[in-house]
Amino acid sequence: MKFQGVLFFPVTPFAADGSLDEDRLARHIENGVAAGAGGVFVACGTGEFHALTSDEVERATRVAVETTAGRVPVLAAAGGPTPVARDQAARVALAGADGLLLLPPYLVTAPQQGLVRHVEEVTAASDLPVVFYQRGTARLAPETAAEIAALPKVAGIKDGLGDIEHMHAVVRAVRAAPGTEDFQFFNGLPTAEMTAPAYQGIGVSLYSSAVFAFAPEIALAFHRALAAGDRPLVDTLLDEFYGPLVRLRDEVPGYAVALVKSGVALRGLDVGGVRAPLVDPGPEHIARLAKLIDRGLEVVGA
Repeated sequence: MKFQGVLFFPVTPFAADGSLDEDRLARHIENGVAAGAGGVFVACGTGEFHALTSDEVERATRVAVETTAGRVPVLAAAGGPTPVARDQAARVALAGADGLLLLPPYLVTAPQQGLVRHVEEVTAASDLPVVFYQRGTARLAPETAAEIAALPKVAGIKDGLGDIEHMHAVVRAVRAAPGTEDFQFFNGLPTAEMTAPAYQGIGVSLYSSAVFAFAPEIALAFHRALAAGDRPLVDTLLDEFYGPLVRLRDEVPGYAVALVKSGVALRGLDVGGVRAPLVDPGPEHIARLAKLIDRGLEVVGA
């Protein structure tokens, strides 16, 4: 399970009655894969994992697997209480996923060996390779990260903390072990493009792109510019698109997801609103988002 390029985290569309809209999810995923996604992470953070039932996670995974038809890897999320995460891991395996994104345990702050135990128990529920998501209550000491990376089914660590010094120590600790050449690290911060240059400097080139869900032209242009060392274009996009987007995102908690759904709708696919406890953006914020999308498209010549 090797990733390259921009990683696509689709939103989860809901119908007018609030139910999972599988047809629109399939269209959304097909659009992303056709645009050039390097992998699909379905029913994860941008996909409102926090608001989905385990059955909906399984159904969304099945839609993603059938839609991608083997063109790119498909990962789905599991998380929360360990027994729930085990059940979700088994479900997404049955749905045909290529891997699992393991989110933190629910609320409880555990000792380091407790986090290792959590990973061991969830990975035992299926044969899927697992990417461990470090964020919230799941902060790995470098030596713990190396221990988890050595587990047979763990294929990567995704960072959602944003502590560059700490993550650098994690990368170095894992890389110090033999046989970790194919182990993968991911920048999992919201609007990860803002920190992608910094993560690139510590050897973490992969990142999740929420922007790709609604403006793949912008996300791909940024990714190419970063890889090619085109600092003028990188800086222009950071200054005139990503930076203002982050400032808008930070005005309301939960906009890291809600704005993405609005962006998908602005680009022509109605995916419904967000589920509680999130709220949908108001008209003023949607209008500002529309102007930002227009500006980003203008910058990249799309």
